[in-house]
Amino acid sequence: MSNPVESARISHRSHRRVHAAVDAVLDVAAQKQAGSLDDIVRAVGESRQRPISVAVDDLAPGVWGQRRDYPDRDVIVLARALPSEARTLAHELGHIVFSHTGTVADESTVEAEDDLIAYMLGLSESGDSEPEHEQGESITAEELELQEWEAEAFAARLLQRLRQLHRNRSLRPMLRYDEALG
Repeated sequence: MSNPVESARISHRSHRRVHAAVDAVLDVAAQKQAGSLDDIVRAVGESRQRPISVAVDDLAPGVWGQRRDYPDRDVIVLARALPSEARTLAHELGHIVFSHTGTVADESTVEAEDDLIAYMLGLSESGDSEPEHEQGESITAEELELQEWEAEAFAARLLQRLRQLHRNRSLRPMLRYDEALG
């Protein structure tokens, strides 16, 4: 899939960027005839030629979902007993669609390290410890905040659009109507 959000890193909040990403995902969904959120996740993986699977597991307290980045695939892990599984799944899909950097997971990674969990929950004692990108460079608090905002805005918009599309009972005609309007 030609990803409109793979351009240079954007350092500000952009609703236009989020809407473009949702439109691109829904276009892939229409092409692959994916109607459910689970089907859409698989369709995005197929279009990227990098499979995305979804698993449910016990995660650390306060962690509702994780995107695990392996060399050949992505895995979205959802915590058990979520109040909104769809919201968390869409949020993690947003991280994938936006190509947000994260910590590379190796085959043995099951849970996030305590330092990362503490940082993400704002409990870091030192304040100067920051998680690292896949390439080993630090992620600033501003970058992390932007990534979380983008993923959450993506999830909200995607779920809103899916509710609208399902009310109309058909994904393809609604997407084609959207395209006609520009």
